Amino acid sequence: MSRQSASNVGKVHSQVPSAAAAAAAVAASSVLASNSSDLASLFECPVCFDYALPPIMQCQSGHIVCSNCRPKLQACPTCRGPLGNIRNLAMEKVASQVMFPCKYASTGCPITLPHTDKQEHEEGCEYRPYCCPCPGASCKWQGALEQVMPHLMQQHKSITTLQGEDIVFLATDINLPGAVDWVMMQSCFGQNFMLVLEKQEKYECNQLFYAIVQLIGTRKQAENFAYRLELNGHRRRLTWEATPRSIHDGVQLAINNSDCLVFDTNIAQLFADNGNLGINVTISTCCN
Repeated sequence: MSRQSASNVGKVHSQVPSAAAAAAAVAASSVLASNSSDLASLFECPVCFDYALPPIMQCQSGHIVCSNCRPKLQACPTCRGPLGNIRNLAMEKVASQVMFPCKYASTGCPITLPHTDKQEHEEGCEYRPYCCPCPGASCKWQGALEQVMPHLMQQHKSITTLQGEDIVFLATDINLPGAVDWVMMQSCFGQNFMLVLEKQEKYECNQLFYAIVQLIGTRKQAENFAYRLELNGHRRRLTWEATPRSIHDGVQLAINNSDCLVFDTNIAQLFADNGNLGINVTISTCCN
């Protein structure tokens, strides 16, 4: 019954659009020759002030609201009229001709793009706020890149920083039960790198260790460096070489893709000394 009603509403709307919807479409079309920011402003949601992108919902008077805010509303935020499940097809058609700015334009992103590409770009935009690079979800801090190191020094004072391009990252008590993280900073070449060793519980009580180096910087800056992780002991050697990840990508993405040094508990015990594991870390510059 509800599906039939929604279908009927859609048919009535598409055949006889409301006067306000038609007027909005005419207004949008009239400024197609204007700059993109003027045109995009017609799509501003009155609730969240983000852009109302297809599917664009409207009230019976034609006022639009974005699809994210629509489920939270009982009445139109503009006229207080009832809200149905009515799509503004005219504005959706106009939206396909508009170049929308990135949501991080205020922090410097110069990109404008079709609404169909907007979400994918914003998920990886270099201008989006940086999250705290420490593993785990306990710290919810976000901020600009230049604020990351002050945040770490003020809020995560237990993290040790070693100077130089060749250091030993010592993870103590690797036999601790459950999921455990070890974090250390390495400073060299005028940059700061975060070294992370993460132990995760896997199936059937199997534990896996993941070791990775992140640059406190952008993806483009990270491409200028390479790192090597090396385990040595008992006439054995295990090595991993890669380009450091930007903290914009985060540790979890590398772990999900196994794009890091991965070893299990048995391997860890081969290189451990009294429950402590030393990882040789070398940072080097590279030519692109």
